[in-house]
Amino acid sequence: MEVQMPRSPLRTTFLIMLLAACLPFAALAQSGLRTEGDVATAAGAYEAEVPVRGQSDADRNGGLSRALAEVLGKLSGDRNITARPGVVQALRNAKDYVQSYDYKQDQSTTASGAPNFRTLLVARFREDDVDAMVAALGLPVWPLPRPKPVLWLAIDDGSGPRLVTVQQANAVRPVLARAVERGFKLGLPTGSTAEQALVGAIWRQDTAAVARASARYAPPMQLIGKLSRAEGGWTADWVFVDNGRELNKWTTKDANAMRAMAGGADGAADALVRRYAKPGAATGQAGTYRIVVTGIDSADDYMRLAAGLREVPVVRNIIPLRALGNRLELSVEMTTGLAGLNRMLGEDGVLVPVAPVAITLDGEEQNPAPASNEYRLR
Repeated sequence: MEVQMPRSPLRTTFLIMLLAACLPFAALAQSGLRTEGDVATAAGAYEAEVPVRGQSDADRNGGLSRALAEVLGKLSGDRNITARPGVVQALRNAKDYVQSYDYKQDQSTTASGAPNFRTLLVARFREDDVDAMVAALGLPVWPLPRPKPVLWLAIDDGSGPRLVTVQQANAVRPVLARAVERGFKLGLPTGSTAEQALVGAIWRQDTAAVARASARYAPPMQLIGKLSRAEGGWTADWVFVDNGRELNKWTTKDANAMRAMAGGADGAADALVRRYAKPGAATGQAGTYRIVVTGIDSADDYMRLAAGLREVPVVRNIIPLRALGNRLELSVEMTTGLAGLNRMLGEDGVLVPVAPVAITLDGEEQNPAPASNEYRLR
C-alpha cells in the first residue's frame, strides 16, 4: 500500500557472477533471472528504491535519507553528492521532502540457486521542494530529459567474444541498472547479422566503425565496451562517444564481474555530466552574514533558535554578537547567501524573514527588493 506523506517544509547476480568459466555465453545470459512485484517502481528522477531491513520508523527514515541521496545524485550527476557542503545535513530531514513511499519484496537467485529475498523502500519526493534544496545548496543540475546511448558490449567468457543484444538484456542487468541509478538509461542493439559481425570492431575499439553501425539508432551516442577474464578477476575496457567525439576512455577491473560491468555506466554518466550539466548557482554567495532576530524573550527562545538554525543544511556556524531587548544580532556562516537561507527555512522554519520594501525609481520602475537580514522568531 502506498503511503502519501503530508506537506511539510520544505541480481540478481550478474550471470551468476560468471561462476563457471566453461559455461557457454547463451547459458550465462539466462542465469540469475529476477522476479519482483510491480506494486511500486522507482522510475523517475525524483524517485528511488533502496533496500531496508524492515518497516520500522528508524529503518524507513534511514532508507529515505539514502533514497534522497540517490535522487540528488541523479539530478546533479555527481556520484559523490554527499561530499558537497550541506548535503549530509539536508539528508537528515529527508522525510520532510517525501511525497509518498511504498514497500515491495525483491526476489533474486543466489549463485547456488537458492532464492534470496529483500525488502525495498520505494520513495517519491516532491519536485518543487527538492529543486529548491538543489538551488539553495548550489548543486549542479543535469538537465532533463536525458539521452539514451546505445551499449555496444562484447563479452568473452572463454569461448570468444560475443555481442550482447536486446535479447540478452538480463546478462547485462548490472550496467543497465547502474545507469538508471545514475539518472539515465542505456539501449541495446537489436542483434542483426551485420551488428553481430561488429564484435571485432568492438574488441579493437574501432569507434568509427561502431558509430557507423549505430547510425540507425538515436541519439548518436555509444558506450563501447569489452569484458573478459583477467588474472584474479575481470577487466572491462570502455570508450564513450558522443556524435563521433570520444568523451571518455577508462578501464574497470574487479574480482566481481558484476562490478566490473557496472563501471561502464559510471564512466558514461561522468562524461555526460561533464559535457551537459549546468554549474550550480547558489542563491547568494557563501560567506559569513550578520542577521538580526527579534522575538528573543528568554533563554528558551535562544536555545530554540540555535537548535533550529543548526538543522538548516546551509548553516555552518552561529556566533551571538549582541543583544538589545528582544533583539539578537548573530554572525552566521553559510554555504549560500541570505536568499538561499530563506529558501531552506521553508514554511515552518524557526525564523520568518522580514521582507524589505522595494525602492520605487522613475515612474513605475523598481529596484528588486534585496534579501532581508532581519528575521523574527516563529
